[in-house]
Amino acid sequence: MQAVSFSDDQAEAYDRVADQLRGMGVDLANGALSVPVEGKSSVLAVVGKAGSGKTMLLASLTKALIEAGLEVVSGDWEGRKRKERRTLAILAPTNKAASVLRLRGVPATTIHRILYSPVYDPQYERIAEWLAGNGKRPEVEGLSEMALDRAKAFYEQVPSIPGALAAAGLRGSDFIKGWKRRDEPLDVGFVDEASMLDERQFDDLREIFPTLVLFGDPAQLAPVGQSGKMVFDTMGEARKLTLSRIHRQAEDNPILDLAHALADPDLSFETFEAMVERAARQDERVQVAQRVDADLMARSPVLVWRNQTRIRLITAFRAAQGAPETELLPGEPLICDGIELPLKHRKKRIDLEARGLIKGAQVIYLGPGNREGFARLHVVGAEDPQVSAASIIKIEKPGEEEPFIPSAARMGAAFLHGAAVTIHKAQGSQWEVVQVFAPDLWAAAQAGRSEAGVPLWKRLAYVAITRAEKRLVWVVRNRLALPQQPLSVEDLPRTAPKLKLQSETETP
Repeated sequence: MQAVSFSDDQAEAYDRVADQLRGMGVDLANGALSVPVEGKSSVLAVVGKAGSGKTMLLASLTKALIEAGLEVVSGDWEGRKRKERRTLAILAPTNKAASVLRLRGVPATTIHRILYSPVYDPQYERIAEWLAGNGKRPEVEGLSEMALDRAKAFYEQVPSIPGALAAAGLRGSDFIKGWKRRDEPLDVGFVDEASMLDERQFDDLREIFPTLVLFGDPAQLAPVGQSGKMVFDTMGEARKLTLSRIHRQAEDNPILDLAHALADPDLSFETFEAMVERAARQDERVQVAQRVDADLMARSPVLVWRNQTRIRLITAFRAAQGAPETELLPGEPLICDGIELPLKHRKKRIDLEARGLIKGAQVIYLGPGNREGFARLHVVGAEDPQVSAASIIKIEKPGEEEPFIPSAARMGAAFLHGAAVTIHKAQGSQWEVVQVFAPDLWAAAQAGRSEAGVPLWKRLAYVAITRAEKRLVWVVRNRLALPQQPLSVEDLPRTAPKLKLQSETETP
């Protein structure tokens, strides 16, 4: 395996985090662990723009902590508590953000899955202990030896308890009895996409993790309601480590070049759009399009600033796909808009959120459920993605205050259509190909608004552009191209991708 090559700022950040961990009883240099000091806590932030090596650093630290003997807590299963156990959790605000890390080999889970842990049926708990290497092979009534072999083979490829039990023919409702709020602290927490954290989540995490390291991009958009500030902005400079160098694998990337150009305080929207057009002539990874691509919208939403633009594009997308007004087609994208449940149903809320149906989650509609008001859904980025849930699906229409509701339980998870989303909601997500609706950014530039001293259109453009992994499509006209293929669900994976931790590289 190729050795990790750090830049000077990465090496300094690694050493600072290692010093923090040593003070908490984790010696990375010697791979030694000691009992943590009660009541001691520490928080650091690693900040840097796209391509500065945050994920590479996070992956390297994760690998070193695992080699030192820390046990990764994934959120889907926790083994028996041991007095000497030291733990690590790698967290992201959304399933999609966690899945981006998992695709890069980092065993990440969501903040919700750590705040709330599953309660397993006792007989299936024995299977989980066995799979995790903490018990002998069990005998379970109704589960064949072949099914257990399938579970074991799956777990050896992908270390996911729900995925392994699904390979044995079980569903989450078979082995998870409920969810409980975590009442015991863990050890070390790494939080990616920390720019998305609000103050309440930050406080909750500090209660659970005495050692907390935040990884975030200061150029992104702050959570709504926080006056343009991110949680790491309130930390002293001594607690913030800044990565400023753009790494070799990120150099000569026209998408990141455009994102970094936005730091120029004298850059106008017109000059920036001319830069996009010039990049498109020189590199196929950047394209200028006269129309929005309807086929791409089915899996990669077009990113907009204004809600009215979002609604117009969704209406055009559904019409182009031939979707009837009164029902959804399998394959239509949705965005979770929260959980509509009264307080007395708190347990059910926890259940839905822990399965990935949190505000901002991306979902693909699979079809109606077996009960009235239920829908079968694919939660994008979740380790156990297919769920059936009481759903309230809202289709907004231009000029109408009340949305049309093609599927309505009395209470449950609420969804909006997801063929177009606001750039705020796109934070934390990445797609291979991203369409950015340039007329909306022009409107933001004309509005003259700023956030934390930076023109809003530049923050919006930065976030939108950096959602693209391989190709950026800059759409300049308010038009929609007709789809070339019908909606389908055949492309959706049934399980999480294989995990293999790699710390040498970072895909920008």
